[in-house]
Amino acid sequence: MESKRQNLARVAEEMARTPFHDRLMGLPSNIGPLMAHFPDGPRDEFVGKWCAAFVYHCCVQAGFEIPHRYPTKSFGTFAGVRAWLQWAKLKENGSYFSARNANHTPERGDLVIYDGVFDPGPHDHIAIVLAVADTAIRVAEGNVRGVSAVLGRARNRHIRGYIRIPDDYRQRPPSQST
Repeated sequence: MESKRQNLARVAEEMARTPFHDRLMGLPSNIGPLMAHFPDGPRDEFVGKWCAAFVYHCCVQAGFEIPHRYPTKSFGTFAGVRAWLQWAKLKENGSYFSARNANHTPERGDLVIYDGVFDPGPHDHIAIVLAVADTAIRVAEGNVRGVSAVLGRARNRHIRGYIRIPDDYRQRPPSQST
């Protein structure tokens, strides 16, 4: 039987090849299903910034039960990369692994967080790992110049870290230290 993370990778690859797109060559956007998970967010915030919403949509489609907003006030929704990073680093989740952690090897179905790929700042992009090689990874991404895609990326300084959602993940109560 396929694990949820294996299913996530399969779903993400299929979704990335759909492809989803925002305003592209005069075509109307088809990212509405990705945004439907985030009813309380202004739609303008998603224009050109929907990679995390794509990842969230894939996670939901793969059977992960992750709320669209973690019940801690300092978090935004999972439509933003920052929320994924904050959530993964919580003690009760413990699912974040720095790219500099020599004891962690990324796997199919992990999420990868990037720094400085499209913007000069931190945690500006997120994707789903499909395959891993020594110097590169193959990923499914939302919003690569306005389109979802499957592509290869170097395992380099732009990778901040990885998130491994446990197959048995269930939302836990937030810790008191958050």
